[in-house]
Amino acid sequence: MTARTIYKIAPRDIWEAAIAAGRFDGAPVDLADGYIHFSTAAQARETAARHFAGMDDLVLIAVPSETLGAALKWEPSRGGDLFPHLYAPLWTDAPFWVTPLRLGPDGRHAFPEDMP
Repeated sequence: MTARTIYKIAPRDIWEAAIAAGRFDGAPVDLADGYIHFSTAAQARETAARHFAGMDDLVLIAVPSETLGAALKWEPSRGGDLFPHLYAPLWTDAPFWVTPLRLGPDGRHAFPEDMP
């Protein structure tokens, strides 16, 4: 399984602290699990709904998967789908882009229109 771009949803304050440190070691769930959880574009909306419902102070981080090397593993999770897991810090200069992930009027997260 490969995807050119993978996505991390994170609380804005945790991402801002990571920028100051130069590396993102993960949100509390990542630290507890021992790897940084990512999603593909097809998985990101469900990830947001399941794990970040009602949360508005988030960022969506887009990362080119090919830059992460062997530390990126594709492992089964929800319903047997393969999810990207990073077994290393994410250096904050790695993302293609970072954008706020806000709640829309319907209460669901409003993802960028150009995200596949």
